[in-house]
Order: sequence, then C-alpha cells, then structure tokens
Amino acid sequence: MDHDQTGCEAPPEGPMLCINNCGFFGSAATMNMCSKCHKDMMLKQEQATLAASSIGNIMNGSSSSSGIEPAITADVDISVNSMEPNTISAQPLVASGSEEIVEMKPKDGPKRCSNCNKRVGLTGFNCRCGNLFCAAHRYSDKHNCPFDYRTAGRDAIAKANPVVKAEKLDKI
Repeated sequence: MDHDQTGCEAPPEGPMLCINNCGFFGSAATMNMCSKCHKDMMLKQEQATLAASSIGNIMNGSSSSSGIEPAITADVDISVNSMEPNTISAQPLVASGSEEIVEMKPKDGPKRCSNCNKRVGLTGFNCRCGNLFCAAHRYSDKHNCPFDYRTAGRDAIAKANPVVKAEKLDKI
C-alpha cells in the first residue's frame, strides 16, 4: 500500500545526527536536534521573548509584567505615616563603677560537656534536658538527667493512641 493513501508517515531511513553537529542523534519531534540542543534552543527563545516583552513594557511605561491590564479599577486611599529616624548613641566600652554594664553578645566559644567541661566540638550530644554532653556522659543515667522520660513516654503513647469508645446501642 502507498503511505499517502493510508495517512501514515514513512519510516525514517535511519538515525539522523543533530543539526548542530554535536555528535548525538536527533529526532523529528525535536526539529532534528538532540534533546540537549533542543532544550537549550527553547530556553534561549523563552529568554528572548521575555526580554522583548520587558523592553516593550519599559518603553510603554507600564509596570505590569504580564502585559494585561486589569479591567476593574477601584479608588484606594492609602495613608502613610512618616516615621522620623531615631538616633542611636553608642555606649562607651569602659563603664564606670556606678553605671550598668551593657551585656555584649558573647563569642561562641568551643562547645563543652555540661558535666565534665570537656571540649566536644561537633561530636557533642544534645540531651532532652537541653544540655550538651560528651560521649561518656550522653546517657541520662550518666549525667543525672532531670528530664522525666516516663511521663514523656506516657504522653506520647496517649497522643498516638486515643481512647475509642463505642456508642451505646438501645436494647430491644
């Protein structure tokens, strides 16, 4: 049968190389380009249309990026309260005996174990009581942890397993 009568396309003779000569094979669906070249071309076209539309908006003086103006407009009263800039005076570093000492943000020193004061660095363990401990004191029985694990466990089980009660049925 002839391909013109059936409406089917003729099968391609063989694989076609990309028209950009990148070495990969292209297809008719991607305009005889490989997928990477086709994607790059589509991206360049999208950027070009975006640049052209933004230049057109700038030339026309509109600030709308979509180019479509809203059909409904309303009068909006906006009141702007002007704020006067406040000046901040710097505190002297040396304070006299009667003045209050301004607390400066302390430097983040090396992280230390709350029990033995050993430097832990990145290997410290945060406990549920909120303290940081070394490998020797990370367990709750090793540092006399004040956190109540029993009630925390009971609360977690109570939240996970709500009480289910069946409705009472009327007896006949």
